[in-house]
Amino acid sequence: MTDVNLETVGANELVNARTGEVVSLASLWQGPQPVVITFLRRFGCAVCRWCARELSTGMARANLPAGAVRLVAVASERVGLQEFLDGNFFSGGDLFIDDKKQCYNDLGFKRYNALSIIPVALGKKVRDIVAKAVEDGVSGNLSGDLLQTGGCLIVSAGGEKVLLCFRQDSPGDFVPVETVLEVLGFQSEPKAQENAPQPECTDVCSG
Repeated sequence: MTDVNLETVGANELVNARTGEVVSLASLWQGPQPVVITFLRRFGCAVCRWCARELSTGMARANLPAGAVRLVAVASERVGLQEFLDGNFFSGGDLFIDDKKQCYNDLGFKRYNALSIIPVALGKKVRDIVAKAVEDGVSGNLSGDLLQTGGCLIVSAGGEKVLLCFRQDSPGDFVPVETVLEVLGFQSEPKAQENAPQPECTDVCSG
């Protein structure tokens, strides 16, 4: 069983970052395909940018049937939006903003405080991902809400059930594309780089 109430969290409103259209979160999983929703900490975060690009390009490389999966990214604020769009860090998916952070609250994505953020931000897990991002030409900045965490929500077609709910413990935590494909029932291709950092999902619920 999962602790995510789709009816409650689904009632929250999001703003389409590209068109300004206001939609409910639930509308994202009302189609004929499952939806993968990655919740970013902030647009300026180098780790978030790298992870968003890894997810979108990784799903594209999987060569899934057209329309097999809907890919969505959500951010908790508008700060840094244009730079994120200009950098094309999330291609092939829809981008939304949760101005009120209500989805983040309802999904249990924790917030750090000014003291607790320091050790995790300087931890090895974050340093490893930042190094990988820099190697891949992805940089970031300190603009926006530094204290918010994110995660990932995968919902089956029509909102029948939650397939995965992942909550970050460290800002360096993310769900690898291979795990996303496995949850969706698709076989992933062998990784090209075995040494790429792969933080483990530390808080996952499936149902």
